[in-house]
Amino acid sequence: MSKPLIISDCDEVLLYMIAPFREWLDESEGVEFKLKGNNFGEAMRWKDSGERVEEKEIWRLLRGFFDTEMHRQTPITGAVDAMATLSDHADVVVLTNLADQHREMRFEQLAGHGIDARVFTNQGPKGPALKAIIEEYAPSRTFFIDDLAQHHRSAREHLDAITTLHFCGEPSIAPLVDCAHTSGHAEARIDSWDEALPWLLDQLQKEPAA
Repeated sequence: MSKPLIISDCDEVLLYMIAPFREWLDESEGVEFKLKGNNFGEAMRWKDSGERVEEKEIWRLLRGFFDTEMHRQTPITGAVDAMATLSDHADVVVLTNLADQHREMRFEQLAGHGIDARVFTNQGPKGPALKAIIEEYAPSRTFFIDDLAQHHRSAREHLDAITTLHFCGEPSIAPLVDCAHTSGHAEARIDSWDEALPWLLDQLQKEPAA
């Protein structure tokens, strides 16, 4: 009999990202990161001039962070224990929007924090990648956890039967991100593992819809 499958994002779900990224930009790159809305592209400005960092430079800085600074990331409070508990009830994998060259680095990073899970890399909307993972595992039920509303929307566009949890564990940006639950693309919006783990365990106990 097939097991349930939990597909989790990494940054701001399992590991803090914005906080260490902001610190690195300030310390080493001469960039101030200040998110005032949910527009990531407007958040970064050169400290010397105050001018907005152009899109191509944003991508360069993000690549640079993941190339050399992933050691700065630490687990979201409660994430390690939550993943260990959930792995007793389901297969748990990670779907992260990083370049394929970072897949092994991400796996080793998570393993170093005590999260031993298979890692899938992706670029762009996650719906097609979710569909491919589900086709491989053929689970009894599938749960998807992510911090960005657009990935929940993409999941709904590509999959009929999936339970999604919108989770953003970084307090400084959680109030600013669009809510997938409000838009109808997620069953729940929970931003702490103290509350998310019991919710997921309860969902796992429910019978799959016919």
